[in-house]
This record gives sequence, C-alpha cells and structure tokens, in this order.
Amino acid sequence: MKFRDFHAGQIIDAGPYRVTEDDVVGFASRWDPQWFHTDPARAAHGPFGGLIASGMHTLAIAMHLLVPVALVGSESYASPGLAYVKWPNPVHVGDALRLHVEVLEVRCSQKRPTLGIVRWRWQLFNQRDEKTLETEATSLFDLTTSGAPDS
Repeated sequence: MKFRDFHAGQIIDAGPYRVTEDDVVGFASRWDPQWFHTDPARAAHGPFGGLIASGMHTLAIAMHLLVPVALVGSESYASPGLAYVKWPNPVHVGDALRLHVEVLEVRCSQKRPTLGIVRWRWQLFNQRDEKTLETEATSLFDLTTSGAPDS
C-alpha cells in the first residue's frame, strides 16, 4: 500500500499464521533462551502447560503478517518506536494467529512535508479470539519519490 492509501479508521486484517514448535524453539534459542520457550519437557510441567512463544517472537509474527498486506511496495522506511506493547495471553505451539490493525492517524510532518506518518494499533489474536499482542506503532514514509498527498 502507498501512504496515500491509508486513512484513519481503516482496518487491515492478515493471517492466519500457525505457530510451530520449531518456530518457538528456534527463535527463542537465538534471542530469548528461557526454558519456557526452549525446553518442551520442562515447559510441559510449567505454568503455561507447554512451550510459549517469546513476546519478541510474537511481535515479529505480527510484523511478518503486516508487511505483505500493507508495507510491501510502500514508501515505509522506518519507525521511531512503539507507544506500548502488551502481551495479555501467551502464544502456544499450534496457535493460529491473525492480525487486526486499525489505522489511528495519517498525516504529513509539519516540519518535513515529504515525511508521511502513520500511527496504528496492532492486535494479534489466536484461534479462540484471545488477544495475544497489542501495540501502537508509528511508521514513517518517505514521500520524496511519490510526492506528498494533497492535504
């Protein structure tokens, strides 16, 4: 999608993404090697009744789902950050995750009119409609090649 295609109130849905044991253990072994992400036998007797995905892995899955439906071919080039990140429910092996995004704000920078800004809320849900991730992201778009949209 191009920056000009975004508007406040817009909904973007993507998924599902099926979480595998190899996904969970592989990501965690490299980036978050805690036992409840990497040791299936120990995790089976832990507080979650099995392996769970790292929160950072969950965030990466959301990005993986968003890129092909909203960012491929866009002018997106960076993000100054996230307002918050919440993981209200763990992601388990076998979960089918779907992404629900609401565009909250679309504007051009007052200081740099060729800089587009999209603020959006990302929510990831499992197959039981339990929210597993919520974050508010800001994305930056370089409008020098496509031109800033009319105000």
